[in-house]
Amino acid sequence: MITTCIFDAYGTLFDVAAAAREVAGEPGREDFARHWPAISEKWRQKQLQYSWLRAITGDHTDFWTVTQDGLDWALEAQGLAGDNALRDRLLALYWQLSAFPEVPAMLMELKAAGMNTAILSNGSPEMLSGAVQSAGLSDVLDDVLSVESVGIFKPAPQVYDMVIQRFGCAKSHVLFVSSNGWDAGAAAGYGFETAWVNRAGDPVDRLPGRPHHELKDLTAIPALVAR
Repeated sequence: MITTCIFDAYGTLFDVAAAAREVAGEPGREDFARHWPAISEKWRQKQLQYSWLRAITGDHTDFWTVTQDGLDWALEAQGLAGDNALRDRLLALYWQLSAFPEVPAMLMELKAAGMNTAILSNGSPEMLSGAVQSAGLSDVLDDVLSVESVGIFKPAPQVYDMVIQRFGCAKSHVLFVSSNGWDAGAAAGYGFETAWVNRAGDPVDRLPGRPHHELKDLTAIPALVAR
């Protein structure tokens, strides 16, 4: 029986492409608008890659640093390095990422059903607090858990341990939800029931752990835990 629903933040609850998309539509950003999809994709790829590499090497820093480093790489790769105003605007908007449309109602339904709800994220506490408040989700989340408490990024098992320590539940009573296939796979290997929100229609990652459920968005999560 599922009692606790845990969500990754970036890409799962919050749209990581929202910052670049919004800037692309602003007046005077025509050059950026031609590049924004590639920049957004490369920014996210490098952000994740840097978190994995730092976890492997033991050279931890907070997620805000890898977010900035990933953006700098992406801007340089697209020939837009040196535009400090653009960089500052993109980073400012990252603190106010919009939630996907189905998120508020989905979380409200889980809370009405008596579920524990929380975020478990690589994000720093300050970043996560900004995103949660901006999206108006504070009242439908019991907690926001950041890897900064353990000093290593996902998918290290110490991160998933935080859920058990916080809620005192068995692993089998947790539904862990992520848009990252590697995250859902690692959490499945850890012992959680997992749902992969595969918005892009990607293949399943070739990893030891495999997600138990594959969804197109978060709408079906309340029905999944109620079955």
